[in-house]
Amino acid sequence: MKQFFGNSHRGNLKEAVKGLSNPAFIMLLSNQQQFDAHVIELEKMFPNVPSIGCIGMSYSKIIEENGVGVIAFYDGIQATANVLEEVSVMPAKYIKRLNSDIKKINANKNDTICIDFCSGNDACVLTTMGTSLRPLGISLVGGTGDAGKVSANGIVYEDSVAYALIKNNGKVRAYKENIYKKMQNYRFIASKTDKARYMIGALNGRSAKRVYQDILHVSEREILTQTFKNPFGKINGNETCIISIKDVQGDSLACFRQVNDSDVLVLLELGDYKQIVKNTVAAIRKDFEKPSAVFSVNCLFRYKLFSQSNYMQQYLNEMSLLGSHAGFIGYGEHYNNQFVNQSMSCVVFE
Repeated sequence: MKQFFGNSHRGNLKEAVKGLSNPAFIMLLSNQQQFDAHVIELEKMFPNVPSIGCIGMSYSKIIEENGVGVIAFYDGIQATANVLEEVSVMPAKYIKRLNSDIKKINANKNDTICIDFCSGNDACVLTTMGTSLRPLGISLVGGTGDAGKVSANGIVYEDSVAYALIKNNGKVRAYKENIYKKMQNYRFIASKTDKARYMIGALNGRSAKRVYQDILHVSEREILTQTFKNPFGKINGNETCIISIKDVQGDSLACFRQVNDSDVLVLLELGDYKQIVKNTVAAIRKDFEKPSAVFSVNCLFRYKLFSQSNYMQQYLNEMSLLGSHAGFIGYGEHYNNQFVNQSMSCVVFE
């Protein structure tokens, strides 16, 4: 298969798709003001081509922050795109669509990937989709878009997850990259949580805000940038689910993913992220002698961290050593049935 990336700083969709011919699948990453119009325009340009889209930044060798980006796959793939609606209430109501699409392209774990763009309630969505994907061993990579909107096949949806199943003529494999490690022996039991608002009220019986401040010696104002370097982590078997701090509310901390009473959390610290990225590239090269394409989802907080450290362009250069690399900046990342923060997930095609 082959991958196309096009963009327009001016938000001109015709400019972004210049050179794209006979795509088998398209992803649209647009800005909030033009998203709805771009969805309609893209469908007119490429009628009946499976597509999904969301509001967000895209990248290949450069970042498209405010305009429009288009990522497309072609040459040797099959794809189907659809949507599960009412994700805040009951996404399982629409799971027959995913089951039907799996059969439609005879999806299997060796050559098929699911890519999704979600408007929210990600953990529930991934659990729901996992009931169909996990028994078949089909991996999923995706993330959360902005403004509560996604698109599928030329239609804009709210409170939904847009997904695509892509079947390659070679193998596919999903990866996740974590640039954090456990900080000393800090271990907390969460309490006074508010699941609906993703709130942590207390850690080991003390104000969550005060605990975070006392350990890291930061002011309340600095908490929201300190989380780039020191998020929380929830241990799940051999995996660490990263939990970013979204806001400070009184003595509580609002997060980007749900924390429940009695959850065991640890404090994380930034590792040698430049070396970790090199290790990821090396691991992919070990599995794929000549990747035909890499599609990745990077967290907004990783983007901010890398940009502040003047590393973002170097990061894109490192990933481009694999060949054709493109992706988008998400507000939360999906890796199989995991909803994570401050991470990178990607799919590599043979």
